[in-house]
This record gives sequence, C-alpha cells and structure tokens, in this order.
Amino acid sequence: MATHLDLEEQEQLDQLKHFWNTYGTLITWIVLLAAGAFMAWNGWNYFQRSKAAQASALYDEVERSAQSGDAERIERALGVMKEKFARTAYAQQAGLLAAKTLREKDKGDASRAALDWVAQNAVDPGYQAIARLRLAAELLDTKAYDEALKQLASPAPKEFEPLVADRKGDIYMAQGKRDEAKAEYQKAWSGLEARTDYRRLVEIKLNAVGVDTRNLAKQ
Repeated sequence: MATHLDLEEQEQLDQLKHFWNTYGTLITWIVLLAAGAFMAWNGWNYFQRSKAAQASALYDEVERSAQSGDAERIERALGVMKEKFARTAYAQQAGLLAAKTLREKDKGDASRAALDWVAQNAVDPGYQAIARLRLAAELLDTKAYDEALKQLASPAPKEFEPLVADRKGDIYMAQGKRDEAKAEYQKAWSGLEARTDYRRLVEIKLNAVGVDTRNLAKQ
C-alpha cells in the first residue's frame, strides 16, 4: 500500500516530468549556446593574445632594423606588419619608427608613405595626429605646401591642436602669408602651457612676425 510519502514523491516526479517536457528543449539550447559563447570568447582571447605576441615580435624586428640602419629590412618588416597586424598599436608605432629611420636614410618617399599609412589607418587618434604632423613637416621641406596643409585639415585631439596650429604657421610663413602665419602662431602660443620650451619657440616665431607676447598675455 502506497504511503503518503510515496504519493508525494510521485506527484513531484510527475511535475518534474511535465516541466522537462515543456521546457527541456529550451533549457538544452540555452546551455549549449552559453557553452558555445564561452568557448568562442576563450578562443577570441587566445587569438588576440597570439596576434599581439606576433605583432610585438615583428615590431622588435623593425626596431632592430632601425637601430642598425637597415632601410630594406625596415621596409620589409613594415610591409608584413601592415599586411597582417594593421589594426594593432604595434603597427602604428612601427610605422612612425620606420618613417623616422627612412627619412634619416634619405628615403623621403618611403618615409612619407609610412607616415601616410599611419595617418590613414591608425586606430588611435593620437598616432594619427603625430603622423599627420610629421608628414606635414616633410611635405613642407619639399615645398608641397597645399599637400602639407591638407594633412592638417582633419580634426586632431585637443592636446594636439596647438602643435597643428604651429605647423600651419610654419607652412604659411614658407608661402609668404605673414598674416595667416601670425594668426596660427597666436593660436599655438595660447594653447600651450606656460613656461614650456615649445611655447618659447613659438614666442620666437611670433616676435619674428612682429607680435609681442606680453600683449597677448593681457588679452
């Protein structure tokens, strides 16, 4: 004869069967999806770590090539970096380092190409701004004034705005546009921290175009 406990257990078992028949498939899919997402997340993290390690090793190659002054090795390593690791910070840093070394080796076209690549592809706005400033300087040296100004037309992070203004002033001065240069130098001077060496440099440029910075400070 069934006891009260037996009947209660049977009732609970029937409820559990009903629940599983109703929701079992859904629960199974949820568990499978959660497990798949977890595995995908782990796989993605592993892939990113592996990619970062490879990019780091390749950056070391660019750095060693720069130290030895081997321009051909730099260009090869940078080419691989651009092809395989373009979206990493290492690629942006490698582009800037390669450009500096290539310029020192009188390979101006290759240097400007590297800077242009960083300016166009860098994920970090700071690296983009640095590349554009350096590229504008190199274009200024080649008297490509319009191209140099075009590099500085894109919005830059706020901390780079005084540097962009100063570089624009240099370009306008080279073009003989004294008033435009004066306006840009004033922007640069006002945006830089007082007592910095760079601000003193801009002050010398302002003095050269007839501006007394003591009057600017009073404004």
